[in-house]
Amino acid sequence: MNWLKRQLLIGSCLLFGATLGISQTPKISPDLLSLLSNALTPVDVVIQYNSTPGLLDITRVLSQGGKITAQYTLIPAVAAKLLPAAVSLLAADPSVAYISLDRQVVGAVDYGTAAVNGDVAFHSGLTGTGVGIAIIDSGIYGHPDVASRIVYRASFIGKTNDDDYGHGTHVAGIAAGSGLSSSGPKFTRTFRGVAPGANLIDLRVLDANGMSNDSVIVSALEQAVKLKARYNIKVINLSVGRPILESANLDPLCKAVAAAWQQGIVVVVAAGNLGRNGYATITSPGNSPYVITVGAMKTLNTYPRSDDQIASYSSKGPTFIDLGVKPDIVAPGNLVSSLLAPGSKLLQTFPGNAIQASEYTTAGSFAPPIYMRLSGTSMAAPMVSGAAAILLGREPGLSPDTVKARLMKTASKAFPLTSIATDPTTGKVYPSVYDLFTVGAGYLDIAAALNSHDSANGYALSPTVVWDSRLGTALLQKPLASIWDNGIWGLSSVWGAQVIQPVSSGSSVAWGTSAAWGSSAAWGTSAAWGTSAAWGTSAAWGTSTNGNGEK
Repeated sequence: MNWLKRQLLIGSCLLFGATLGISQTPKISPDLLSLLSNALTPVDVVIQYNSTPGLLDITRVLSQGGKITAQYTLIPAVAAKLLPAAVSLLAADPSVAYISLDRQVVGAVDYGTAAVNGDVAFHSGLTGTGVGIAIIDSGIYGHPDVASRIVYRASFIGKTNDDDYGHGTHVAGIAAGSGLSSSGPKFTRTFRGVAPGANLIDLRVLDANGMSNDSVIVSALEQAVKLKARYNIKVINLSVGRPILESANLDPLCKAVAAAWQQGIVVVVAAGNLGRNGYATITSPGNSPYVITVGAMKTLNTYPRSDDQIASYSSKGPTFIDLGVKPDIVAPGNLVSSLLAPGSKLLQTFPGNAIQASEYTTAGSFAPPIYMRLSGTSMAAPMVSGAAAILLGREPGLSPDTVKARLMKTASKAFPLTSIATDPTTGKVYPSVYDLFTVGAGYLDIAAALNSHDSANGYALSPTVVWDSRLGTALLQKPLASIWDNGIWGLSSVWGAQVIQPVSSGSSVAWGTSAAWGSSAAWGTSAAWGTSAAWGTSAAWGTSTNGNGEK
């Protein structure tokens, strides 16, 4: 039995156990449990409660010598520093639901905007004007293409809001850069973002090295929800991620993004850049069934999308542990041109990726560059965030689930069966198969989404996949009601009434008549669970930014 079959079987058992009310997961996360043997070393944790923690709950933490570092309202949880003995004692408290390590999180448009048909929206006057996009990242430098539309700034890492890493500025430009600094009668290219009229809410969580922690991300998500009405925040972009270490219904990042989604905010997350390690490489919180998880395509430096290919590093599903079908959609993410933060760590690391001024201005080669190219699913996610802003700018009343459903159902499904990528540094080649665990529902198409008038009557949760040993195949399955919020999937499913569907290979991968994945999509014959699948359990998690891209 290969690795995927074993994981599918384990996942099926866990889901079945959950329907019977059986607890299959301890209240202490595995990575935290491994640290408790060192009794004298305090650990940073996130403590989740069954309901909003009260004074008695806080007092219990303090009485054990703990220090509360953050208290949340978005999810019933606190962040704290505790001695290992206190962790074990608190886990025995019936009001405590789960305790996890406060984990480290890392940070995961010329041709790109054209590739997703963003120019159609722009020339129709649809630019996301008035819509707020919260960029939870490394900060946003006051670049002239976005400075006037940064309506709010806050840092959650005790530093200034200047982007000394350079990641958040680049992401913000892809989502909402005006391109004005590269516009003119003699300029050769315009680096305009997808929604150049949208406002930006700068919530800094990554330090100068692109690092953060779970507790910091949750604090920023909570702030975005609090500011929702004041700044019309309808979209959150999270181009960050870390390894999946428990089910999405326990992971504090996943619970926080789900809570933001339920508050009416579209949450867009990068899939991760671990696709070269094989399947099941999606990072958290991209494993949340609520959010729109985005993989990366390559435009091959041409405007037509007909020759575009998947980036080999784009993380693939199904999600580890829950076996969720991810990514949800793909968008350009390889060698994407966007805003440069002067003096930033990424510029110092990839100086050759700075775009010479002669490419976009008549000032000549002596002018300092203000744009650069970066690659990764971090760059693909803001393409989708900008697309969501355009839809919401035209129809402000759309629910996050309607936005997700429209983007997925209208995504282009015209892919080759396979492609091969070459690493420009090592020369190593990486084959890709265009199955639903690689490209999801398809390639973002903003023009097609604008022509859709479908409405979601329920949550557009991403389905899961299970292994049927009797049939020797995998099946798509809607998340079980007992797992996902007391049956909200149920009869209000966005994807139709059909419960399971084979996805091993063949021509039909559809949820009834409201298919998001297409009714005649050819997912290829080298399915994810085939014997030649490159799975492995020791993935190199790395960072979510690739400087040089791939051929």
